[in-house]
Amino acid sequence: MKTKEIGYIALLRHNPSFRRLWIASVISHFGNWFNTIALFVLILEHTGSEALLGVLFSVRMLFFGALQPFIGLLADRISRRNIMVAANIFGFFCVLGFLTIDGPEDMVLLLALNAILMILHGAYMTSERAALPNIVDEEHLATANALEAASWSATLAIGAALGGFVVQLWGTDVAFIIDAGTFLLSALLVLTIQLPQNFADEMKESILKTGFANIISGWKRIQSEPRVLKIVFAKSSWNIAGGGLAGVFLVVLAADIGAGGVAAGIGIFFMARGIGTGIGPIIARKVFTNKNMWPMLSGLLVAVSGLFYIAVGMVINQPIWVIFSFILIAHAASGSNWVLSTILTQMWIEDEVRGRVFSADMVFMCVSFAISAAAAGFLLENGYLNLQDGIIYFSLFMVCSGLFFALWNRTSSVNDSI
Repeated sequence: MKTKEIGYIALLRHNPSFRRLWIASVISHFGNWFNTIALFVLILEHTGSEALLGVLFSVRMLFFGALQPFIGLLADRISRRNIMVAANIFGFFCVLGFLTIDGPEDMVLLLALNAILMILHGAYMTSERAALPNIVDEEHLATANALEAASWSATLAIGAALGGFVVQLWGTDVAFIIDAGTFLLSALLVLTIQLPQNFADEMKESILKTGFANIISGWKRIQSEPRVLKIVFAKSSWNIAGGGLAGVFLVVLAADIGAGGVAAGIGIFFMARGIGTGIGPIIARKVFTNKNMWPMLSGLLVAVSGLFYIAVGMVINQPIWVIFSFILIAHAASGSNWVLSTILTQMWIEDEVRGRVFSADMVFMCVSFAISAAAAGFLLENGYLNLQDGIIYFSLFMVCSGLFFALWNRTSSVNDSI
């Protein structure tokens, strides 16, 4: 007998394992946004390079995805809880390394530390998403994912805004110290979680003998079912243009406006992203109750996000609250795309292979984001596009990508094999 849908407060109250995992993630994400704003400011202050902003995001996303096939393998072979704890502990030491950055000659070190941090972040996120169905009933996955998305978004909104003002008032070192502390707190909370997990027989053999074959079997699971093959590209359909829009153009626009300073301006626009990606999944959970429509709807939401980014490009000389509003709506749509596609993957994929499937999802997402951010930074830095044209052209590309994905998924059905 299936359990009924549950509210956010009730889920947190009655599921202590999910509650602890949720709190740990909130703490970790909050610190990450302090870190992100501080890195933007270091690059702009020491180099003033838009292209390097694109490189930063490309490095972030490429290394987030670089080891995902191996991370997904580990998430299906060993305790996902231990992976999350280890990622947080190593992240603590990595963030402290940013305190040594002191000039343009240190940008290579900044990028290297950032690459390591993103590998660790990728390990945490893949393990967390693969573990969620082990502690949350299937009928509660929509609630759990919507709550996690809203929380991620709230930490983005609050963390980015506070991070911007902290950096503006006290400098980047304070932001990095705060971030380091959040890693330790998150690790301690995850340690207290009882996290059940199923392991396939093939995972009991030596990783040196069977590791590569295990990775291949995970990818074959994706290819074996058309709806799964399609849905793992859902996030990429936004990122292929969104990397340039959110990772480069939005940062440069915020720096140009300079509302209260560069760091504060970036924080304000990232707060709009956070609010949007928070409220979008909550609304989607209430409005889009027909799960059979979710695969196609994921693409339509990407197109909607692109339309509102076009609006951003058309009003860049208008008051900041107008730009803020359009960014918020654009990311409400993109956040819904993220959550709907994540829930479908969790519902369709068996526990024994879920880590490897989510790792593939992350690889596609990261590569598309990195290509987009690098292209945007290059085109802007070398004068091939100005800021307004760049936003509009990349937004049009996003609309086309979303429509293509929606048409590709128009025949997918949630009930095909449930």
